[in-house]
Amino acid sequence: MKIPVTPLAFGSAAIGGLYAPVPPDTGVHTVQRALEAGMRYLDTAPHYGAGKAERILGAALSDVPRESFTISTKVGRVLRPLRPGESPDSAGFEGEPPVKREWDFSRDGVLRSLESSLERLGIDRVDMVYLHDPDAHEDEVYASAYPALAELREQGVVGAIGAGMNQTEMLTRFVRRLDLDVVLCAGRYTLLDRSAEAELLPACVERGTAVVVGGAYNSGLLAGGTTYNYESAPVAMLERVAELERVCTRYDVPLRAAALQFPMRHPAVASVLVGCRTPEEVTENAALFALDVPEDLWKEL
Repeated sequence: MKIPVTPLAFGSAAIGGLYAPVPPDTGVHTVQRALEAGMRYLDTAPHYGAGKAERILGAALSDVPRESFTISTKVGRVLRPLRPGESPDSAGFEGEPPVKREWDFSRDGVLRSLESSLERLGIDRVDMVYLHDPDAHEDEVYASAYPALAELREQGVVGAIGAGMNQTEMLTRFVRRLDLDVVLCAGRYTLLDRSAEAELLPACVERGTAVVVGGAYNSGLLAGGTTYNYESAPVAMLERVAELERVCTRYDVPLRAAALQFPMRHPAVASVLVGCRTPEEVTENAALFALDVPEDLWKEL
């Protein structure tokens, strides 16, 4: 990885209000605890709380030496104020400002999105920029969004560029066709879903593309919740988690620890993102990530 990242990284969707509101001061304390715990790579996006997560990060990082952390944000959604008669977005984030998200993978959209992110973050540069969820915009990626990011990288405005998605097929095409430094693969290299093993991870090894894994808990199911891929988990998945739980219990290892550490066992993976809502969640996840897991357990899993 050409940009330094920590093995355990901080994902900011939760402090942006995903599923439940987070007071700004709680968000700031959570980010500060993450830095104390060694999570010095922080990832965000305009989508997370319609700019709220970026503002909280900006407040938390205002007195932190810029060279002491790595930060990434994303492009693809541009935020604008609500027009008369418009309703706010229903994007799963609580307590966000009254704005609308608009898909925009044009060159101008990429540049405007990044400029707005820098303003919310209160910094003059980010280390990495991802194309965010371009599932329905693949042609625009090739035509305008990727060239814009490549230009920014060539100019030294950003250090690394990539794409972040909840699927592997398009990410694999991007890795093979474009000069990406990194991909953010969410929920597709976990104890429940190893689909990234088939093509994406081998392509990344071949091309020298680093991988950041998000969604190691599969949106909560592997952390004691009942949601899988942001929806109610099917019975088959609940049964599979129960079996994983039984295996881990025999080794006296929490399933959450195994889930969080699993992605780092692949040589292509540089970092695992974990979303934390409170300082206590940061402390708990850092301890789980550092827990010793016997090799025999990995063999069984």
